[in-house]
Amino acid sequence: MFLPLILTMALLLRVSFAWSYTSHHSKQALGVIPFLFESGNISYSLAIGNGFSSPFHTDTGPTAWMTPIYPLLIAAVFRVFGVYTFHGFEAAVLLNILFSTLCCIPIYLAGKRMGGAALGAGAAWLWAIFPNAILIPVESMWDASLAALLAATILWATLALDDSRRKRDWCAYGLLWGVALMATATLASLLPLLLGWLVYRARRESRPWLKMPATALAIAILCCVPWTIRNYAVFHSFVPLRSTLGLQLWVGNNPQAKPIWLGDFHPIHDENEREKYIAAGEIAYMREKRDDAIRFMFTHPRKEAYLVSERFIEVWSGGTPDPWQDFLRDRSFRFRAVLIANILVAFAALLGIIELARRRSVYAFPLAIGPVVFPWAYYLTVVMPRYRLPIDPAVLLLTAIAIGAFCQRFRRTQPPYANANLKHS
Repeated sequence: MFLPLILTMALLLRVSFAWSYTSHHSKQALGVIPFLFESGNISYSLAIGNGFSSPFHTDTGPTAWMTPIYPLLIAAVFRVFGVYTFHGFEAAVLLNILFSTLCCIPIYLAGKRMGGAALGAGAAWLWAIFPNAILIPVESMWDASLAALLAATILWATLALDDSRRKRDWCAYGLLWGVALMATATLASLLPLLLGWLVYRARRESRPWLKMPATALAIAILCCVPWTIRNYAVFHSFVPLRSTLGLQLWVGNNPQAKPIWLGDFHPIHDENEREKYIAAGEIAYMREKRDDAIRFMFTHPRKEAYLVSERFIEVWSGGTPDPWQDFLRDRSFRFRAVLIANILVAFAALLGIIELARRRSVYAFPLAIGPVVFPWAYYLTVVMPRYRLPIDPAVLLLTAIAIGAFCQRFRRTQPPYANANLKHS
C-alpha cells in the first residue's frame, strides 16, 4: 500500500523538476555541457570506439579515473540517442531519475525490517521529497544516483543477511558488492566494516561465521579482478579500482587550498596541470600529487585542521562551509530550502544514532558507519554536493528513527485531556 504511492510521488517530483530544469535552459547547451566532465568525456570516448580513455576530452590515452559501469551506461545512451544531443541528455537524466526513485524500495525494506512498515514508509517518504535526491539526478551526470541505490540496497541486504544461513544469499551479497565497487569505488570504505559486523553477529549467535562471509568477499573481489587486470596491463601498475586519490588529495591540500573547491589545479580546468598529466602519464602524475599533498598535510597541521573542519560543515550543510552567512546572503528560496533540509537531517541523523545506541539496537553499527566513516574521504580532500548522496538513504533512515522516537515520547507526555480534545476537534 505504502510503497507504490511513495514510488509514484518520488518519480513525479523528479520528472517535474527535470521538466522545469530543461524548460529554463537551452536544449543545445543541455546536450553538451553536462557531459564535458570526466564521466561524460570517458563515455564519449567509449561511444566513438576509443575505449575507456581521455577524461579531459583530449586524447590522453587509457584511464582508470573511475570504475567502468556508469561510463558504460552513458556510452550506451550516446550510442542509442546520439553523442551530445538533447535526447541523449533526456535519456541520461531519466536513467538517474530511475535510480533515485528505485532507491525508495531498499530504504523501505530496511526500515521495515528495523521497526515495521511505518518506519520503512517514513524513511522512504523522506527520500522521495529530499531535495538532494530530486536535484542531483538532473543536474549531475555522475554516478551519485546509482551509488545511492546500490548503497541503500547494500544496507538492506546487510540487515537481511544477519540471520541467513543460505549460501545463495551470501553469494548474492558478494555479487551486489562486486557490482557496487565497479559502479562507484567510494563504497569500498564500507565493505570491511559491514562484512565485519556480519561476522561478529554470526559468531555472537553461534552460527558459522567464516565460510559464508569469506565466500561473499571472494565473489566481490572476483568481480573486480578483470578491471584490475586491465589496469595492470595498461599502466603496468597495481590499480585495483581507480587512480585519482592523489589528485583529490592535492587539490584539497596545497598552499592555495580553500574549503570550497572551485576547480583549481585540476587538469580538466588548468592547462598547465593537464600538460603535466599528459607528460608524466596518469599513474606517475597521481603519485606525485599524492606525495605533495601528504607532505603539505603533515607540515601544515593548523591549516589542515581548518580545512577539515570547514569541509565537515560543508558536507552536512549541503555545500557551504558558512551556512548562516550564506542563508542570509542568498535570497533564493531553493538554496535556502536545500540548506535547511540538509542541516535538519544531519542533526536528526545524529539523534537517530544516539537513539539506536540508547536502545542498544543491533542495527546501530551498520546504520551509523555510513554517516560516520564514508564522509572522511571528503573531509580530507574536496566536497561536492553529490558526494554525500550515497549515504543519504542511511541518513534519512536515521532521521525517520529520530522522528519516530520523538513522536513516541510526545504521546507519552501528553496529558489525557489533550487526547480527548483531539478526538473531539
